[in-house]
Amino acid sequence: MPTRIKLEEGGYLATSEDPFTLVADDQDLPQGDVILSLSRFQAEGDRLLCEGRAVGVRLKADEEAEVLAYDLPRIAVVALEFPKFRDGRPYSNARILRERLGYKGEVRAVGDVLREQAGFMLRCGFDAFEPADGSGAQQWQAATQRFRHVYQRAADGREPAFAERER
Repeated sequence: MPTRIKLEEGGYLATSEDPFTLVADDQDLPQGDVILSLSRFQAEGDRLLCEGRAVGVRLKADEEAEVLAYDLPRIAVVALEFPKFRDGRPYSNARILRERLGYKGEVRAVGDVLREQAGFMLRCGFDAFEPADGSGAQQWQAATQRFRHVYQRAADGREPAFAERER
């Protein structure tokens, strides 16, 4: 089971148990809460949600977050997959989920997720991470506090440096 680092109340990152099981398209469904691919969610999601399960969806980088717009109030987790650390499409999907679609559930970074990008991921709306490098919550916390100032507005609502200077 991969390590999950979650943003807690107060802005601190902590390692936490993951109540979800990632289920591949060719696997049988286990009991409990599951994370499915987009195609499997579209085929079986309604039935699973009617069973009272918490359901998550794993989006690949080339899948658009907007396809979940109708179902977002019922989805517990949206896991955005980074096929390579340099692929920025999951950042865009995270911002769309938070800012345009108003999603309040967990937005999780999965795949080639590196702590050097922790601050940027938080700014875009991610609040959970499965690190690819085996790093822990303390290392991620330190990475998020590396820079005091930000230079543009983002999903995290931090005040940019230019606005700070105007005050």
